[in-house]
Amino acid sequence: MPRDLPDEDDWLLHERRRIGRRIRDARLDHNLTQEQVFLAVPMNRKFYQEIEAGQANPSLETLLRISRVIGVTISDLLQ
Repeated sequence: MPRDLPDEDDWLLHERRRIGRRIRDARLDHNLTQEQVFLAVPMNRKFYQEIEAGQANPSLETLLRISRVIGVTISDLLQ
């Protein structure tokens, strides 16, 4: 691994938080509550909150479902 790359754990945490913020921002831009999203996906409240906080590691399928419910493409969430 090249020396100029950040520590993998730090990098993953940073990326999860960044994606979680993108999900939250997209949700708010579409005037949706967390409850509306997690019920429509469906998933439990705690897991959805952990995704937005960057603490959870959602599957690709979960991210696709969230993006569909919010009304954005998955690429919008991953930018």
